[in-house]
Amino acid sequence: MVPADRDVTLAALALQTRAVSGTRAPLPHVVIVGGGFGGIAAAKTLAGKPVTVTLVDRNNFHTFSPLLYQVATSALAPDDIAPNLRGIVRRSRNIEAHLGRVLDVDLDHHAVIVDNGPPIAYDYLILAAGSVSSDFGVPGVATHAIPLKSLEDATRLRSTVLRRFEEANANPALIDEGALRVVVAGGGPTGVELSGALAELFTKVLAKDFKNLDVSRAEVVLVEAVPAVLGSFSPASQREAVEELEARGVQLRLGTPIARVDGDGVELTDGTRVTARTVVWCAGVRANPIADSLGLARTRLGEIVVNKDLSVPGHPEVFVVGDLAAATDRAGRPYPQLAPVAMQGARHAARSIMRRVRGRGRTTRFRYFNKGVMATIGRRSAVAELPLGVHLAGTLGWLSWLGLHLVFLMGFRNRAVVFLNWAWNYFSWDRGNRIIIPDPD
Repeated sequence: MVPADRDVTLAALALQTRAVSGTRAPLPHVVIVGGGFGGIAAAKTLAGKPVTVTLVDRNNFHTFSPLLYQVATSALAPDDIAPNLRGIVRRSRNIEAHLGRVLDVDLDHHAVIVDNGPPIAYDYLILAAGSVSSDFGVPGVATHAIPLKSLEDATRLRSTVLRRFEEANANPALIDEGALRVVVAGGGPTGVELSGALAELFTKVLAKDFKNLDVSRAEVVLVEAVPAVLGSFSPASQREAVEELEARGVQLRLGTPIARVDGDGVELTDGTRVTARTVVWCAGVRANPIADSLGLARTRLGEIVVNKDLSVPGHPEVFVVGDLAAATDRAGRPYPQLAPVAMQGARHAARSIMRRVRGRGRTTRFRYFNKGVMATIGRRSAVAELPLGVHLAGTLGWLSWLGLHLVFLMGFRNRAVVFLNWAWNYFSWDRGNRIIIPDPD
């Protein structure tokens, strides 16, 4: 929370900010923190409504996180999946984007504290800051593993994998030290999709690039703490995913958690060591650290406790959505940390705000409608579980996966570029973004 001796200053600056930006006008001011799926969904729901909206994010782009693994495996370029935030809201005259990092929120004075200007005052606030990678206390993860939660992570992983092949090409003795082995920690959709894509990258692309290197010794090892991959899927989909991964040469270590990570690989809880120069951590997330400073009730994973309508107890003008919210269904079961949950929750929060602005009485409980889950293992292989018990697998599931992701990807240019890249990759068996970016000094 903000120190008490700054309260008067913050209140004055907040009022000044609103006066300068024009938000002192009759229209209520809604501030949205986070330009992810939830933040964008909230902003689009409020577009054209009788409110002014400020969308705050530390990046000037929206990251289409389901395709981060394709950036990491050289299938797509970073800007293919990162449309500009101002471009997204350009046609909405009542929405403005603000590039800045949120330091704190003064809940008493209704002001968002940013790192590059005066506080931004609000009448209503939607917190949609998402989540960050969590190591769950496993030693060495923060130092030796690469997460996959941002564009920076994806490009770092891409460069690391390609650099390992270059090093092994120059000194084949490094293969015995795990230079060509990648350990992927976590058997959820991200870990499964990444593992399948890495295996295809090794066998179909890099095997042709490195003529004098025994790329057949390259390995992908997927480690999952529980005995199955894709834990939220049906047993049938889990079995199909395992079969497809093994067909691509992915080694599976299921039912054995990772005990520690070091510079030489990982150690499992049963004492087994897997030597690897590259470890990717896809084993879980926790709420964005912004929740730590707000003084609000939280769960053990850092999620903010919310009311049934996603508002914060004691602060009816503040709503929390997505991975940051500890939202539950009527039975008290937590909703999954998925993009559709964030999007539906954000729309619900935006509509609740408009009900209050228009004086239309009480808000309603948020109910998530599960439209299904899907994951791709590689070329012409995916599993999809849709409403009414519809189950798709193989080529049909893969085509469904491709189509859905193109629909949800924002921006015509991004859709066109991604589609063309996918078509090129499919017919040429090539990955056109095999670029090593030097580490910053």
